Amino acid sequence: MASPRPRLKVVTLTDAAAERVREIMSGADKPVVGLRVGVKNGGCAGMSYTMEMADSVAPNDEVVEDKGVRVLIDPKAILFLLGTQMDFQTTKLSSGFVFNNPNQTSACGCGESVAIEPASAERLGA
Repeated sequence: MASPRPRLKVVTLTDAAAERVREIMSGADKPVVGLRVGVKNGGCAGMSYTMEMADSVAPNDEVVEDKGVRVLIDPKAILFLLGTQMDFQTTKLSSGFVFNNPNQTSACGCGESVAIEPASAERLGA
């Protein structure tokens, strides 16, 4: 019997993203169990990424542990985020989290919203 394929993490973090999330969580004024990441409808391209500190894990959350950081993902966002790498970048003019998402098909000019299609086996290399 063949061993099962390793389960693909919905989201992974770069070292820079994990470090920044740990910094933010350590400065929180109340207990935090993880970073909640998701998507919502809106913006000129159709969807935008959401992030917030979570004080509890919802029963249906997908829980991803990566580089010492717990990321909580709403089940409705899983197919839109599957295979995404979260990074934190600093340039001369700005700093912020960047999502390298294989399911993203386009982005608006202002960078605030994106078009995302649900994950497919072809894009994930399955």
